Amino acid sequence: MKRTGITVTALTTVLAGGLAVTALTAPAAYAEPPAPPGKATTLEHLADLTVAAEGSSSGYDRDKFPHWSTVSGACNTREVVLQRDGTNVQTNSSCAAVSGSWYSPYDGATWTQASDVDIDHMVPLAEAWRSGASSWTTARREGFANDRASSQLWAVTDNVNQSKGDKDPAEWIPSRTAFRCMYARSWTDVKYRYGLTVDSAEKAALTGLVNDHC
Repeated sequence: MKRTGITVTALTTVLAGGLAVTALTAPAAYAEPPAPPGKATTLEHLADLTVAAEGSSSGYDRDKFPHWSTVSGACNTREVVLQRDGTNVQTNSSCAAVSGSWYSPYDGATWTQASDVDIDHMVPLAEAWRSGASSWTTARREGFANDRASSQLWAVTDNVNQSKGDKDPAEWIPSRTAFRCMYARSWTDVKYRYGLTVDSAEKAALTGLVNDHC
């Protein structure tokens, strides 16, 4: 069942350097990105994906994937994912994270400033565009860009996310070997959920990652 919302619960209000902040926690269901299917199902879904040459980037614009959408009150998707994936996250009245720590599964780094953390789209927006999203409605693209009900959104080191860019797994994989299984499973799940295509090199890379690391 697709989750459609989140209620953020205030725990305590404290003073940090003269600034009133509120410690927040998300419901347990959002403690981490929802897990993708396991190895066997991932391989089945991978086999079911349509293999096609990657489409054109013509007409692509990030603004065609509206993000970050409001979730509740002052909180948007980025801020909610920072709360979901962080530890001891405290936010101000605008829902901006002012303290906490975030572990980046791509490279194993831990950060204590939210500004050092990007919310990565597992399947990048430009990659999705070239794989079928160019024909979607704006509403569907917005849902894709803000999807907290799948393993599409991850809090990761900002420059690692920038290094990944819009590359697929044939072109880029996480440096942290222990995450490569999850990476391949998550990528496959997002493509499968949204009916996106894969090119032949991408499919071969995903198959190799699943077989070698899962």
